[in-house]
Amino acid sequence: MYDPTVARLTYRALLGRRRALILGALPLLLIVISVAVRGLTGADDQTAADVLGGFALATMVPIIGVIAGTGAIGPEIDDGSVVYLLSKPLKRPTIILTKLIVAVAVTMVFSAVPTLIAGLILNGNGQQIAVAYTVAALVSSIAYSALFLLLGTVSRHAVVFGLVYALVWEALFGSLVPGARTLSVQQWSLAVAHKLAGGDLVTSEVSLPTATVLLVAVTVLATWYAGQKLRALKLAGEE
Repeated sequence: MYDPTVARLTYRALLGRRRALILGALPLLLIVISVAVRGLTGADDQTAADVLGGFALATMVPIIGVIAGTGAIGPEIDDGSVVYLLSKPLKRPTIILTKLIVAVAVTMVFSAVPTLIAGLILNGNGQQIAVAYTVAALVSSIAYSALFLLLGTVSRHAVVFGLVYALVWEALFGSLVPGARTLSVQQWSLAVAHKLAGGDLVTSEVSLPTATVLLVAVTVLATWYAGQKLRALKLAGEE
C-alpha cells in the first residue's frame, strides 16, 4: 500500500522551491509572533494558549494542510500528467495512500514542529500547553491531509475551496459559531489537546471519544473516496 517512487515524486512536487517557501511562511510568522509576544508579555500560560489556539491550530495547520493535501495530487490532475502515473501497474488505493502519507508527513513537519517551538518560546511548555497543541496539530494534520487530498481529486479549484474551508469554516465558524464547532477538525483536535493540557486553558466543544471517532471516520472515508475517484478517472480515460 506504499510505493517509494510515487512518494519520491510527490515529495519533489510538494517541496519545490516556490511551494516550500509558501509552506515555510506561516510557521516562520508563528515563531516571530511568539518571540514578540514573549518579549512583550513574558511567560504567560493563557497568552500561550491564545496564540497557539488562535493562530497555529485555527489558521496555520489547516492552510498548510490545504497546500500539502491538494498539492499532492491536484496539479497532476490539472496538467494531465496523472495519466502517466495511472498507466503504471499500481493499484489506485496504493497511489492515494502513498500520497496521503507524504501529505501528512509534510503537514506535520511544517505545522507540528513550529507549534512545539512556538509553545516552548511562549511559556516553556507550562501546564503542557506546547505539547498539547503539538499533539493537536499532529492529529489534525492527518484529517486535513485526507480531506484536502480528496478535494484535489474531485475539483480543479481545490486550493480555492480548501482555503475557503480553512479560513472561513475552521478559522471563523469553527472558533466562533457554536453549531459549527461540532463539525470542525479544529475542535476535534482540541479535544485531544484538552486531555493533555493542565487546567482549563484548552477547551473543546466535542468530547474526546466523539472527536476520536470523527477524526478516524473522516480520514478513512476521505481516503477511500479519493481512491474511488481516482479509479473512476482511470476508467474515464480508458473509455
